[in-house]
Amino acid sequence: MTLQTQMVLRALLEDPTHERYGLELSTASGLPSGTIHPILARLEKLGWLESHWEDIDPAREGRPRRRYYRLSPDGAEHARTALDDARTPVSRFLEGRVKPRLADGGLA
Repeated sequence: MTLQTQMVLRALLEDPTHERYGLELSTASGLPSGTIHPILARLEKLGWLESHWEDIDPAREGRPRRRYYRLSPDGAEHARTALDDARTPVSRFLEGRVKPRLADGGLA
C-alpha cells in the first residue's frame, strides 16, 4: 500500500461515516486532487468506499456538482487493518520467515 493511499485512508478514518468530497480529502491528506481521485477510484472498486453525486443545480449553485465519498462498513474495517499492517515493524513481519545465519559465532 502506498504512502499516499495510507494518507487518504487516515483522512477518511477521522470520521468514517462522514461524507467528504475530493477537495476536502485533498486538504485533509495534504495530497493534490490529481493524486486523490485515482486512489478513491481504486478504493471504491475494492468496495472500501461508497460514493454518490450531490443533487444540485450547478447553474444555480455556481459550481460543479461534487462527488461525495465515505468508507463502507467493511471498508472501514479493511482500512484499519491495512493501516495496522503498514505500521507493523519489518522484524515482526519477517518473524518466522527469515532465519538469521550464524557465521563464526555471530550474525552473517
